[in-house]
Amino acid sequence: MRTYKLTAYEKNGKLIEEETFTAETDDEAKKKGLALLEEKALTEKTHRLASPAGKLLLFHT
Repeated sequence: MRTYKLTAYEKNGKLIEEETFTAETDDEAKKKGLALLEEKALTEKTHRLASPAGKLLLFHT
């Protein structure tokens, strides 16, 4: 399992959410990340999901 980091921000840069979770693959992590964003109504906020290697899997400004 690999550890991924999801963060969401207000437009002014204030951190709203920061969460880490594990997944087997980048695709699985993207699905989990989107589900978390939808659950917390953060899909339209600035957010990013980074892999352990630093690759951006999800990004929205």
